[in-house]
Amino acid sequence: MAVTVHPSAIVDEGAQIGDGSRVWHFVHVCSGARIGKGVSLGQNVFVGNKVTIGDNCKIQNNVSVYDNVHLEEGVFCGPSMVFTNVYNPRSLIERKDEYRDTLVKRGATLGANCTLVCGVTIGEFAFIGAGAVVNKDVPAYALMVGVPARQIGWMSEFGEQLNLPVEGNGEASCAHTNSKYILNNGQLSKA
Repeated sequence: MAVTVHPSAIVDEGAQIGDGSRVWHFVHVCSGARIGKGVSLGQNVFVGNKVTIGDNCKIQNNVSVYDNVHLEEGVFCGPSMVFTNVYNPRSLIERKDEYRDTLVKRGATLGANCTLVCGVTIGEFAFIGAGAVVNKDVPAYALMVGVPARQIGWMSEFGEQLNLPVEGNGEASCAHTNSKYILNNGQLSKA
């Protein structure tokens, strides 16, 4: 299956884009980018050189995936969400040797207009609400909202909130899939 690239997009020589991926209007993919299969890059997306994007990710309109950002399989980046790669930027001071790695693990959702401060890890199937500002690591399956982001619950792999406390222990099932989840000392796992 071929890669679809809109005529207005720029894909620099050397960029790797997997089969079945779609590159839409006004996208720029830099030469060092490594993009998996079945990825959708929406209008006005920028992908830097030192970036990896796993299979089946969806990057919505107006998202810049800067150097040192790594997305595992099936990550959703909502419209106009923000990645950073320098913790304390100044225009007059060169800090390219200070880039911090950001890792978004498999299946996570990054809501519209949220911001990830560089250097964080977002756990598998975590869900970052629209407009949240994440400045610390997020556990797998955590539901995060607000500025700064705080955890208010847990999400299933299907993307539905589970009836569990944020801390402690418990069990819950996803209403859509009947998959069971176990909360053990503040860490959620699929049974």
